Amino acid sequence: MQVPTHDARGVAVLAGLGGWLPPRVVDNDELSARLDTSDEWIRTRTGIGRRHVVGPGMSTVDMAVEAGRRALQSAGSADIDAVVLATATPDQICPASAPQVASRLGLGPVAAFDVNAVCSGFVYALATAAGLIAGGVSRRVLLVGADAFTTLLNPDDRATVPIFGDGAGAVVLRAGDPDEPGALGPFDLHSDGELSDLLVVPAGGSRMKTSQNPADSYFSMQGPAVFRHATARMAESSRAVLKQVGWTVGDVDRLIGHQANIRILHATAKQLGLPADSLVVNIERTGNTSAASIPLAMVDGVNDGTLQSGDRVLVTAFGAGLTWGSTVLRWPGVTPA
Repeated sequence: MQVPTHDARGVAVLAGLGGWLPPRVVDNDELSARLDTSDEWIRTRTGIGRRHVVGPGMSTVDMAVEAGRRALQSAGSADIDAVVLATATPDQICPASAPQVASRLGLGPVAAFDVNAVCSGFVYALATAAGLIAGGVSRRVLLVGADAFTTLLNPDDRATVPIFGDGAGAVVLRAGDPDEPGALGPFDLHSDGELSDLLVVPAGGSRMKTSQNPADSYFSMQGPAVFRHATARMAESSRAVLKQVGWTVGDVDRLIGHQANIRILHATAKQLGLPADSLVVNIERTGNTSAASIPLAMVDGVNDGTLQSGDRVLVTAFGAGLTWGSTVLRWPGVTPA
């Protein structure tokens, strides 16, 4: 599905940026002490050296509030019409978590809802927020990607525990002009539900609320198949969105992909014909933070100087569902709080 954003009422423009990670850090040596793995094995296969993990009593909403507050500070205004929360780990199955985020940030009775496209969630939520602005429903939207994904993992599973971390990243979007820096779009979004079993938590929903088998309550993935689909789909979607906007691959200065695995990022860049140094990467110190990974990479990219004002940026993601999607923007002079 292609989502038009260049409406006469305004396009979504990136105006604020913030991120937050839980204080507890788990490095590879700590995992190696209790799992059949090693720092070298994890780094070689994933590029990850450490990850942040929620502590007792900490939730997705807690992280989202911290990241959202920083994005509002970055934007210089808490004048917000809607809150969109991209997450696969809401605080409860019901109700949605976004209204709690809005309330705790003191934003008043604004529209607030969750979007669940797992690791593609931030890109899907960007398109959703851009649609609110293009349709004249909202002038300014706070979009937060937040996941406490470690709460879905079997603590003894060496295939998944080393990969994931927890965190939150947020952006403020405002109505603006399609020619100004920070203007988002077009978007390219897709899904394939026939492959939903490649990444799944079987229990917890209406089909299987509980299960006699403890494994049904944990996240599982078919790694090799996920690798193949992730690289192919992100490259395919990236080409489609570049064609829509009229850019060639050579026009792209930076590629911000979902931080799933360093090999997936490098393989996607290679399929597109982009050099490895065009990638914005922070997975070594965060792990895969699901819907939070792209905005957290944006924060780190600005802070370490990788992202510069005027850079032509390609954003792409792939996640469970299966879902995938891409968008583009010219990087604005936004500073994370």
